[in-house]
Amino acid sequence: MQYTIAPTEERHLSPIYEVIGAVARERRFLTFTQLPPRDESLAFYRSILSRNLPYFVALADQKVVGWVDVTSLIGQTRAHIGALGIGLLAEARGKGLGMQLMRAAIEKAWARGFTRIELTVRDDNLNAQALYKRLGFEFEGRFRRGSVVDGQAHDVLAMALLR
Repeated sequence: MQYTIAPTEERHLSPIYEVIGAVARERRFLTFTQLPPRDESLAFYRSILSRNLPYFVALADQKVVGWVDVTSLIGQTRAHIGALGIGLLAEARGKGLGMQLMRAAIEKAWARGFTRIELTVRDDNLNAQALYKRLGFEFEGRFRRGSVVDGQAHDVLAMALLR
């Protein structure tokens, strides 16, 4: 199987929606466990594209298996900050694609003028935490019981990378 990282294009948006849905249904990695309505989601994805923000897909033989985006925060005092989101289908994990996606997004974020990239990660997602640390993200705080799924609470860790 041939894996590649590519800038997101319009043709990738519907497959991204499906991938995000699959990751959300795992109920472990994202802040939501079910997707918002398709039209709202696609409008959000298009807004990322239209603003030329960092937005990349991981492809397995041209099939979308993951994504990363860095979106800008609201407010003039936070315009220098990007919020990073990433996810991969289960079968695409452990192949180095997360690292490749993150590197592409970080490089474009710096080129777009961001000087800080933030993310959050659940305390039990040790693989993601290790990836973020390898890329230079540092732990900045803990949201105690910041995530509750099916009645089970988890802490959420705040991490950031500074340019």
